[in-house]
Order: sequence, then structure tokens, then C-alpha cells
Amino acid sequence: MSTLGILGGGQLARMMVLAGTPLGVRFRIVDPAADACAGQIAPLLAADWNALDELEPFARGIDAATFDFENVPAATAEWLTAHTRVAPNALSLATAQDRVLEKTLFRECGLPTTEFADVATRADLDAALAKIGAPAILKTRREGYDGKGQFRIKTLADADAAWDALGAQAATRGLILEGFVAFDFEASVDAVRAAEGEFRAWPVTRNWHVDGVLSASLAPAVRGETIQKAAFAHARAI
Repeated sequence: MSTLGILGGGQLARMMVLAGTPLGVRFRIVDPAADACAGQIAPLLAADWNALDELEPFARGIDAATFDFENVPAATAEWLTAHTRVAPNALSLATAQDRVLEKTLFRECGLPTTEFADVATRADLDAALAKIGAPAILKTRREGYDGKGQFRIKTLADADAAWDALGAQAATRGLILEGFVAFDFEASVDAVRAAEGEFRAWPVTRNWHVDGVLSASLAPAVRGETIQKAAFAHARAI
């Protein structure tokens, strides 16, 4: 019976445990929070992800490792690679943590993206707006989720307010300016590739947000046939 270690003990880790236990998989969880919800149903080590000495027993007691959200330190995943198999790998994690790296990868894979630019200074923001135009959205490169770390620039006159809101984070989290996309709805796809190369994807999901936070999801997505084919192709390419 294999043991899977999960960095992060939130709701996604909890769902993994609930899905994997009937398949005969054991789980061990690491999370800085002693009351992480996945720890209610699997052994939990309450430790900081950067405390590698405390993670040694965890690493020795598992057959593979994964993580339940993208803000686990990539350096910790890289360290774990020397002890066990980590999937997705540390490079995948590091890329998913950074919007500039992520969009650059998508373009390298031939996927369409909105226009974007790395923003490190106030002058960079002006240059990016001159190239991309408005409306646009200024975002943190890292750690933004549920609408956090974002400022919508409706006109070029909003540049000062955007920098006032997020400029202080340029040195720590980095910033990215993205061209605004007028869309009908958001669609997402979950896909997996086995070590042997087999690819599978779940039906495309349509998502609704309220104030930047996911409110509801529907799968299979309405009007999903054409979008599903494109989404599967994008996921396979990545």
C-alpha cells in the first residue's frame, strides 16, 4: 500500500484523501496550521514548509509527494525531489506560482494569451500601458487569488491609483499588466498525465464568480463541445 504525502492540508488535500482512501492509498499531510482540515482525516505534521529538518521524517515515510495549492514553496518541492517522487514536479510548481512565467510557457506551447508585460517600476507600468492600452488589469505576479492583488485600470488616468494600490508589492511579489479580455464566461479543465504518458481530462467546467471569488461551477459546461476540444488540446500541450 503506497503512502502519498501532501504539502498543504486544505480542502483540496481533504478531497484527495477522501478519494484516495477507498483505492487503498495512505496519506500524510504537512501544513503550518495545526487545525488544517485535511488533518481531521489523515495524519498531519504541523510544520513550516521551509523547516526542512522537521520535514525529514515526513519525506522518509512517503512513496510520493504532491501539493494541494500552488503557493507551497517550490524550493521545498525541489528538496523533496531528492527524497521521493514529486508530481507535478518542482518546475511545474514554480511556473504555476508566477503569472509571467505561466503566460510565457503558454505562448511557448502555442496557446493564445492576452497581451501582458512584466512591471517592476512605475516607469514600466507607463510603458506597458502605452503598449497594451486600457482597459487592463494590474496584478501581482505571485500569491494573488480570489480577486486579491488586482487593480482594474479602466482608463490611462487610473495608472496612479493602480500604482498606489499595488506598487509597494513590486519588489516582493512582482507585478504584471494584462490586457483586459471581454469574455462570455470562464471555462476550466482538469487534466492528468500518467508517468507512462497516458492523458486524461475531466469535462470542461463553467465557472461563475462574485466579487472575484468562485461562487458556482457547472460540469459538463453548457455549450461545451467546441470549448472542450480546445481546452483538452491546450491542457495536453502544457
